[in-house]
Amino acid sequence: MTISIESLTTFCITALTKVGMSRADAETTANALVTTDAMGVFTHGTKLLGGYLNRLQGGGYRATAAPRIEREGPGWAIIDGESALGQVGSVFAMRTAIAKAKQVGIAYVGLTNTGHIGAAGYYAVLAAREGLIGMITGNDMPSVAAPGSRGAVLGSNPIAYGVPVFDGDPIILDMATAAVAGGKVYAAHQRGEPIPPTWLIGPDGQPTTDGSLYPYQASLAPMAGHKGYGFGLWCEILSGILPGGRITWEIGSWMFDDTSQPSRHNASFIAIDIAAMIPREQFQQRLRKLIDEIHGAKTADGIERVLLPGEREGILLRRAQTEGIALPPDVIAKLEVVAKDFDVELNL
Repeated sequence: MTISIESLTTFCITALTKVGMSRADAETTANALVTTDAMGVFTHGTKLLGGYLNRLQGGGYRATAAPRIEREGPGWAIIDGESALGQVGSVFAMRTAIAKAKQVGIAYVGLTNTGHIGAAGYYAVLAAREGLIGMITGNDMPSVAAPGSRGAVLGSNPIAYGVPVFDGDPIILDMATAAVAGGKVYAAHQRGEPIPPTWLIGPDGQPTTDGSLYPYQASLAPMAGHKGYGFGLWCEILSGILPGGRITWEIGSWMFDDTSQPSRHNASFIAIDIAAMIPREQFQQRLRKLIDEIHGAKTADGIERVLLPGEREGILLRRAQTEGIALPPDVIAKLEVVAKDFDVELNL
């Protein structure tokens, strides 16, 4: 089934305001979730809405919270998310980093005590759309094994970046440092699809294809073994250690804990003002040369051209803007529950 971006956005805003969110914060959250769906990343879009609403209703996430800057300097800031939804805190943090970077060239902003941030790449795009390079990291409660461990050591800590392409869509990378995001394990298992042997580590420390074991008896495998483990640790340091936020097991589960409890997630946001370091035209020329080289690379049989990170998502977004979003059945099922539980009309 397809639904227009406008209809899905209105649905989300209506549901969020019913649990006490301001119209502005509901729009911020809805735009993040719906844009993520429109880009084809259904694990981190409106499928999350019901869980967010339950935690807002239960009080673990605060519908009226206003993230605030605790301390700051010209090129940095530490923000207390005040247990607002992660989208609210993250947009505030990214915009703070952008503003500071425009003043001094580069800025770091740490966000503590926030909700689950959803798709980190969305915030990287905010920077790229304003002509800046953006990088985001996040942390989460442990769900990912380290090489040689029998259980989880780190979260599926995301890392994302966005690079402006002044004559096209931004380059966007958004990935979990696990072999796969936990949401994809849930989605595949719910759909009855087999779990690849590279996704999960069982209680014996060996790979498993049994999706029912996750998350209580199995952990996610780290992306690319020790390399993913190293990147996950880097995300933990930038997101939790440096700004003074919670780390590893100090973070709660936004999906499984009592809804009255905050999850205390953390994230970092870095913005780089290209124009402070190199003329925009020169940057564009150099980047265009690189893009053209990649697009011009020889391809395997049946492959039209090599794509840049985020290029597929840009194509899907433009299609969704004209044709609507083709939601998969598992997302529709989640939205139908929201429609029933919160008495909101879903116009599919």
